[in-house]
Amino acid sequence: MNHVILEKWLVKMDEDRVSHHESVRTLYEKIKRDGVNNIWDRYAAQGFGDDPDKRCPFCMAGVRCDLCSNGPCRADVSKDKRGVCGIDADGMAMRMMLLRNVMGVSTYHYHTDQTIKTLRATAKGLTPFSIMEPEKLKGFAKRLGIDTTGSEREIAIRLCDFVESDFNRKYYEPSQIVEALAPEERKERWRSLDIFPGGIYSETMLSTSSCLTNVDGYYLSLALKAMRLGLAMAYQSQIVNEYCQDILYGIPRPHKMRVDLGVLDPDYVNVLPNGHEPFLGFAMVQLARQREWQEKARDVGAKGLRVIANIETGQEMIQRWEMDDIFYGFTGNWLMQEAVLASGCVDLFAADMNCSMPIDPLYAERYKFKLVPVSEVVAFKGVANRVNYDPVSAEMQAAQLLHMAIGNFKERRTSVKAATQLPMKEAVVGFSPESILEILGGSLEPLLEALKRGTLRGIVGLVSCASLRDHGQDVHSVRVAKELIRRDILVLSLGCGNGAMQVAGLCSPEAKQFAGSNLKSLCDALGVPPILSFGTCTDTGRLADLVAAISDSLNVPIPDLPVAAVAPEYMEQKATIDAVFALALGLYTYVNPVPTVTGAPNLVKLLTQDCEKVTGGRLNVEKDPAEAADSILAHLEEKRVKIGI
Repeated sequence: MNHVILEKWLVKMDEDRVSHHESVRTLYEKIKRDGVNNIWDRYAAQGFGDDPDKRCPFCMAGVRCDLCSNGPCRADVSKDKRGVCGIDADGMAMRMMLLRNVMGVSTYHYHTDQTIKTLRATAKGLTPFSIMEPEKLKGFAKRLGIDTTGSEREIAIRLCDFVESDFNRKYYEPSQIVEALAPEERKERWRSLDIFPGGIYSETMLSTSSCLTNVDGYYLSLALKAMRLGLAMAYQSQIVNEYCQDILYGIPRPHKMRVDLGVLDPDYVNVLPNGHEPFLGFAMVQLARQREWQEKARDVGAKGLRVIANIETGQEMIQRWEMDDIFYGFTGNWLMQEAVLASGCVDLFAADMNCSMPIDPLYAERYKFKLVPVSEVVAFKGVANRVNYDPVSAEMQAAQLLHMAIGNFKERRTSVKAATQLPMKEAVVGFSPESILEILGGSLEPLLEALKRGTLRGIVGLVSCASLRDHGQDVHSVRVAKELIRRDILVLSLGCGNGAMQVAGLCSPEAKQFAGSNLKSLCDALGVPPILSFGTCTDTGRLADLVAAISDSLNVPIPDLPVAAVAPEYMEQKATIDAVFALALGLYTYVNPVPTVTGAPNLVKLLTQDCEKVTGGRLNVEKDPAEAADSILAHLEEKRVKIGI
């Protein structure tokens, strides 16, 4: 790595190019002093010359393909330059987008599969978990048309049978889950476009098969298949997953949570479940709250044993369970990972299905913590020890992990100089459709009245990752969010973007100082922050369900509502299918950075203009945060005029 170039880049781009968060900037300096390979230096090294954002122009435009041995190929519309097979730039870019969508859907549904397996085993009494929300079990089963007579165990098993049968439905057999959950107006539109999906496994097969060389090279056909896949994912993966996790672990309700890297205390045994699946994380919390486990930690010289929530696994956990001195707090999103590990406070890092980095073994060796994959889809070079999650063995596996963490404490504490006095603050977390209704007194009417009166100009779902493209970690997300609330737009935040909001202090009541006067007054009246912590990226389906409820209450089609979807720092493949779903649902959708499709002019026109005539959705890619917020507000105002409010 050319450190002269790196220093030049950092001086030119200032410290905000590293992260919005002081804690991460502090740990980045520690990582540099320690001479450890890190994501910021690796990002800078990918650029051309001294510009970390400058990359291959064909790759950036989405017009490069290496799917067959005739490639890599490049396409250029201005010269009618095509791939060897004859595919044009639009087809090439959309095919690569659809393949990214397939990866995102597969990963979402892997999580859902594990959730259903856990619910089934719990219903049979084989796990350390219980059905915490029997009324939600019955209510969700009823929505799906499942028989709700008999015991909770019988209803839960019927629910598992029903959804698994639907997952396996043929792509040409309409999904009963989508039929039961989606709004009527949207279903009619999807049928007219022939994008009403079948079972998610078969839809994944259809999309993947279409991307084979010399099969489907037509960008419009591929875009419609992406929408089918997105609809299958949102209803069959996301809604089923989150509602069944609610049934197991509790419906999210507002409560305070410690956030930022100050939650890490080197004098405690610190166990970090990481990724997207909360199962072993919850199991470890249940054990760690027992006196005997705290005594085990004190026996090795620690003050106690703590489970620290991390990334999206952590989001799943903190939305549902309240903090105490054992389930202590939340660190932040995925881009903080190396900073978290370099803190010198971690004893065990349990890596489940998503967002554990290939570099982690290097950090485990340098900072003396146990790195343990806990999912069969996760693997690290040089790490042989693993504990693949099994619902029936969850308590035993949780105990195994806690033993490893406690056994690690002495070496870590005596050989690693830990970072101390890092920032810590409080966020209000745990908003969900149910808890929002409770705050509103049992009806959406107060929220609808605020929209009608103009107290709220609209509602935005901020569903985002965190990325280093064009900005430091969370810098653009925070700027966009502040611009939105300043314009009296209520924000519901999800995903790693939710971690950004929490750690930046925007999910606390004090954040109303950044809001417009009308939104501030609503926050005062309801006792809520201007940005509501609404969960993980998997909660996108839950948010769509809330939007559908607003649509039904106002008797207004979803595309005509003053609502929008925002992803200020999307990063990986799951985010791309979220955006496609938002467009299919009929939402104005803002994304940043600019997607890799700019070399495909017809596809760009479809996404940013023509899609609105097809589904009602439209993509916006404005890079400036204030101008992006102005464009979102203009869209909301246009919809307000259209429906007469």
